[in-house]
Amino acid sequence: MTSPWWRDAVIYQVYPRSFADSDGDGLGDLGGVIAHLDHVRDLGVDAIWLNPFYPSPQNDAGYDVSDYRDVDPRFGTLADADRLLQEAHARGLKVLVDLVPNHTSSEHAWFRAALAAAPGSRERARYLFREGRGEDGAQPPNDWTSVFGGPAWTRVPDGQWYLHLFDSTQPDLDWTNPEVVEEFHDVLRFWLDRGVDGFRIDVAHGLAKDPAMPDLAGRFPTAGPAPFGHPHWDLDEVHEVYRGWRQVLDAYAGDRTFVAEAWVASPERLALYLRADELHTAFGFGFLLAPFTAEDLRRVVDDSLAALEEVGAPATWVLSNHDVVRHPTRLGGGAPGLARARALTQLMLALPGGAYVYQGEELGLEEVQDLPDELRQDPTFARTGGEEVGRDGCRVPLPWSGKEPPFGFGGEPWLPQPASWAPLTVEAQEADPGSTLAFYRRALRLRKEHPALGEGTLEWLDAAPGVLAFRREPGLVCALNTGDSPAPAPVAGRVLLASGELPDDGVLPGATAVWYAVD
Repeated sequence: MTSPWWRDAVIYQVYPRSFADSDGDGLGDLGGVIAHLDHVRDLGVDAIWLNPFYPSPQNDAGYDVSDYRDVDPRFGTLADADRLLQEAHARGLKVLVDLVPNHTSSEHAWFRAALAAAPGSRERARYLFREGRGEDGAQPPNDWTSVFGGPAWTRVPDGQWYLHLFDSTQPDLDWTNPEVVEEFHDVLRFWLDRGVDGFRIDVAHGLAKDPAMPDLAGRFPTAGPAPFGHPHWDLDEVHEVYRGWRQVLDAYAGDRTFVAEAWVASPERLALYLRADELHTAFGFGFLLAPFTAEDLRRVVDDSLAALEEVGAPATWVLSNHDVVRHPTRLGGGAPGLARARALTQLMLALPGGAYVYQGEELGLEEVQDLPDELRQDPTFARTGGEEVGRDGCRVPLPWSGKEPPFGFGGEPWLPQPASWAPLTVEAQEADPGSTLAFYRRALRLRKEHPALGEGTLEWLDAAPGVLAFRREPGLVCALNTGDSPAPAPVAGRVLLASGELPDDGVLPGATAVWYAVD
């Protein structure tokens, strides 16, 4: 019996507003995605995940959804979404869409109705409205703060406060309300009926809140991996939501799937989301956060695989996405950072399970760190008074062709591209067999072709200090030198792929990964 496709899939993340612009307005759209599906197919991935394209005021780049059953006119139409599904499927690509269940936009019809209704009404019961503290309720109900900075509560004219763990334009839903539960079951069915192959769940560790809403009082962080016992992240009650979602999904044929964005404190907590009657996969953020050392990477891999084995779920590895600094920059920037990034990517693609690739990493793009303040759009920048620059730097539109901006993207991009990206365009790299794009294509082709790669197990091998090495059957060894100096290669074998230049003397250079064919 063939395993479901998602257990060892490589999925390409498409951030539509920055992928490609088909109508010249400077904002990427579904037409732009359709126009470049051949690039995604030729890369060698199995599926795409689309960030939100729903109607939205775009206060948080579409994660403030005002209608879950339509397409924002800036991105296209429902007919475009249907055509994208058809065109992707014709190329053998599955399609996952983003679902944002923790909160809606403040312009959602439900929230507009809540503001127009009285305290205690059915309309307000869909959200988390509370009375304030202190004289005349003038103080927020508790000390919770927004992930984006500032308070997590906003007061409305009649004196009540509503909770928003993110921006004030993103009011949190009350998931103890059966009306909310049924609404999202219907949203799932709407997109499943149109043919989507699965969903990425935004803030999957959110939704449930401690009904007592106790103060954090410095005991718990607002952001980052959530420690056990946190009053608004990773509560056990959230699992009942996903059991209901799984029942909806299982009524459809074709190995549809969920992937959870769950920033939790341990692999054991993450595994709870992946029990047989809940979700299928979840991003392994421990790998993304791990320092670039052999010891730390091995520990994260071992801990993740052991915890997920307990629930029969595959690992899902990731190094970059639309919310974090691109990994070539995280790993040092410039040529050293890119070398480490390529090596770590090669390690990731050799690990058991599935993996995600964020658009542009196949081009070796770094974080754009010098964006003008007046062009930044991430609400984090505004809510922290510029103390945190936010996530715009990893969201700069892609360079496709040409010698100068907009590099074939379309109209003038909503965020400016560096002129230094000229040698990094898809067009330029396709002509260079040593390019990062060529490296990704070779790695992904080998991953599909070699029977040792994908789902399965690994065996760690003895290696020099700073070198991580493991064997996968049949007949493949992956080795990564995390140090800066050359080290002895852990095995003698035929080189299938290397992330950088190799000498001919059995030495593994620093910041380099190699796949060897062995007996």
